[in-house]
Amino acid sequence: MSVGLHKKKLKLLLAGLILTLPLSLFAEGNLPIVPKAKAKATAEYGCVNPVADMRKNHMEYLLHQRDQTMHKGIRTKKYSLAKCIECHVTPDKNGKYAEYGDDDFFCSSCHNYAAVSIDCFQCHNDKPQSAYSSLSSNKQSLPEGHEKFASNDTLPSGDAE
Repeated sequence: MSVGLHKKKLKLLLAGLILTLPLSLFAEGNLPIVPKAKAKATAEYGCVNPVADMRKNHMEYLLHQRDQTMHKGIRTKKYSLAKCIECHVTPDKNGKYAEYGDDDFFCSSCHNYAAVSIDCFQCHNDKPQSAYSSLSSNKQSLPEGHEKFASNDTLPSGDAE
């Protein structure tokens, strides 16, 4: 065999290895483990929209909800971040809630993997309302200034579902 033929075979072998490398990166165990929602859901409709749609477009829905609320004063609960947290953030077997940034936190499990930075939890709670209610019932103190978030009265009455 000629040297040129060896080089060609070597290049093909290297190209094949390089092309299969990304497949090995996505092997089982390398993908984020996304916690299941605690809300009753079907396989097709995990929450307010089909699962595939929510995975692809959830940020658009949240941004639209934010714009409707902040700029137009329209408050609905369908794409409310608080409602997402209520279903998707659940306590572990010890009753402890993961915090935003932890790989066990519902949003962070994918956002950390995809290197996507979000700023929702600079202002919003990263735990469901029930987590704060249980703190109050245990007579533990809430962080200073968070007492008003321990009740379910945070939205004005008459809000649309």
